[in-house]
Amino acid sequence: MNTDQSLEQTVQAAIRFEGVGLHSGQTSRVTIYPAEEGHKVRFVRTDIDESVEIPADVQYVRSTHRATILARGDAQISTVEHLLSALYGCGVDNARIELEGEEVPILDGSAKPFVEAIKKVGRTVQQKEREYFSPDVTIRVEGEGDSEILFVPGDDFALDVLLDFGDSQLSSQYFRFTSAMDYATEIAPARTFVRFGDIRQLWEQGLIRGGNVQSAVVLRDSSYSEEALRVLLRDMEMPHRVEDVLEALERPWRLSNEPARHKALDMLGDLALLGMRLKGRIIARNPHHALNVEWVRTLKRKAIEYKKLKGMPKYDLAAAPLMDTEQIKQYLPHRYPFLLVDKIIELSDTHVVGIKNISYDQPFVMGHFPGNPVFPGVLQIEALAQTGGILAMNILGSPGQWDTYFVRIDDVRFKHMVRPGDTLILKMELLQPIKRGLAFMRGTAYVRNKIACEGTLAAQLIRKRDMA
Repeated sequence: MNTDQSLEQTVQAAIRFEGVGLHSGQTSRVTIYPAEEGHKVRFVRTDIDESVEIPADVQYVRSTHRATILARGDAQISTVEHLLSALYGCGVDNARIELEGEEVPILDGSAKPFVEAIKKVGRTVQQKEREYFSPDVTIRVEGEGDSEILFVPGDDFALDVLLDFGDSQLSSQYFRFTSAMDYATEIAPARTFVRFGDIRQLWEQGLIRGGNVQSAVVLRDSSYSEEALRVLLRDMEMPHRVEDVLEALERPWRLSNEPARHKALDMLGDLALLGMRLKGRIIARNPHHALNVEWVRTLKRKAIEYKKLKGMPKYDLAAAPLMDTEQIKQYLPHRYPFLLVDKIIELSDTHVVGIKNISYDQPFVMGHFPGNPVFPGVLQIEALAQTGGILAMNILGSPGQWDTYFVRIDDVRFKHMVRPGDTLILKMELLQPIKRGLAFMRGTAYVRNKIACEGTLAAQLIRKRDMA
C-alpha cells in the first residue's frame, strides 16, 4: 500500500464507471477527476438541480447501516467505502468524484475494478507533503456485542482483523496487512459477504436491491436449502435461474479468509474519512461500519488536539524572560491578587506568550473547591486576556496608557483542570490588524503538555486620558 511515500498524489486522468447500487438497485455513473494539492477527496452530486459537494470526511457521515453514507443538506451519497478504500490503498490523496445518482456502484462487490482503473491511468506525484497522523497513545473504541478497535502507536502502518462471530457458517478468521504488502492483490479483490439467513430481512428493509451472487460471498447457515433458495428468489422477484445461483454458490472464494480481508477493505475505506494517513497498528475484532466511523471520529478529535499542541510554545525555565513581573506592571493596571501574568517569554507583532505559575496560597485557589483546589476557568480566560493586552499595547505603543475591556468571548472550551503547582502557558495570536482600538485574538492556555482552555477573545482598547 502506498503509505510510505511523503508526497501527495492524484490520478493522472479521468476514470469513469457505471453500474447498479448495491442497496438502491439504481444505475449510477461515477467519474473520478484529478484534483490539485490539498484538495483531498470530495464527492459531487451532479444529478440534482444545484450540484452539492460532499467532502469525504467523517463529519459528513449520516448513516452506517450496512454501508457508509455521506450527506450534506438533502443530498447524500451511499456505499462510498469500496471506492474510498481503493483510493486510499492506491495512495491517491486528492480527487474530485462526480456522481450521477445517490449510490456508488457495487460492481463486483470489491475494490478490484476501481484499483485496476486507477492503475491503468496512473497517478501523478504532487509537491505537497502528505499529512500523517501518528498518535503516541493507545486508543480503544468498543462497539456493540463482541467488537472493538484498538490502536497501538507505531512508526509504520499495520492492520490486524479478527472475525469470530461464534457461529458455524463462518469460522474464526484472521488477516494481517502491512504497508509492505500489496493492497491490489491482498485486499482489493475481497468481496462483501452476507449470511443466507439475513438476505430476506435486508430485502424487507429495502436494502440489497442491486445485489447478486456475483458481487457477494453468501455464507450458508442452517436456514439454507435448495428449496429455501427457490422461495427466496421467487419472493424477491429475482430473474436468476436457481441452477445458476447454485453454481455461483459453489465457486471457491477469491482469497483465503476473504471475509476478513473484506472487513480490512471496509476499514481502510472508512479510515479514508480521517482525511490524512495514519501511522501505527490497528487491531480490529469483528469491525463494522458503525464502529469504524466512531473510531475515526475519535481519531479526528485526537488529530485536531495534536495539531493545536504542535503550536505549544517551548518554555525554558533557565532562560531569562522578555518581561518580568515589574515590567509587566508597566503595561497592565492589575495588581495582586488579580495580576495573572508572571512573565512574558515571547513577543512579536502577531503573538505573545505569557507564563502564570499557580500556587496554593493564591486566594482564588484556596477558596475555589476547597479540598480539591483548581484554578478557575474564568480566571484562565482573564489570564489570556491580560497576556493579549500586552501584545495589543506593544503594537499600539505607549504601554500603560491603555485599558482593555472585553467586548466578546466566543467558542471557549475548557479541557483540562489547572491545579496548584501547575505552570500555565498563555498564548495569544492576533487574528487581524487592530482597527479603531478593537483587537481580535485567539487564545490557548496549555498545562502539562495539554490544552487547558481555548477561545476567541475580542477587546476594546481605550486610552486612559480619553476616559476622563
